[in-house]
Amino acid sequence: MLFNTAPSNGAMIRTTVWSVCHFAFYLAQQIAELLAPLLLIIGIGWYLLPHIVSAITTSAANADPQARDIMNHVAGTIPNQLVLNGHVMTPGGLIFDGILLMGLAAVGATLSALSARNL
Repeated sequence: MLFNTAPSNGAMIRTTVWSVCHFAFYLAQQIAELLAPLLLIIGIGWYLLPHIVSAITTSAANADPQARDIMNHVAGTIPNQLVLNGHVMTPGGLIFDGILLMGLAAVGATLSALSARNL
């Protein structure tokens, strides 16, 4: 008895589709895991920096008036938002984007595991 051990065309197409899906989900997961902490740290740092500088400025009220003027100038030069090529970036927006990317990484991991199971 001879059995046909060659995979059918349907099985090869199915394997190819699930392989491409696994690649896409895993790539999205890796990019999201790379960028999410970066955006969170930058957003939180940008959010806290004006508060820290103003706290230092108020605690340095007894300091030299010239030093106080410099600190007030530095506190005033920290922007509330950046516009890069038409995109408005704010500290809260970066934090929100970081959290969304963490969710995307979780979804990517789940879908990658499901597609790997179907390979």
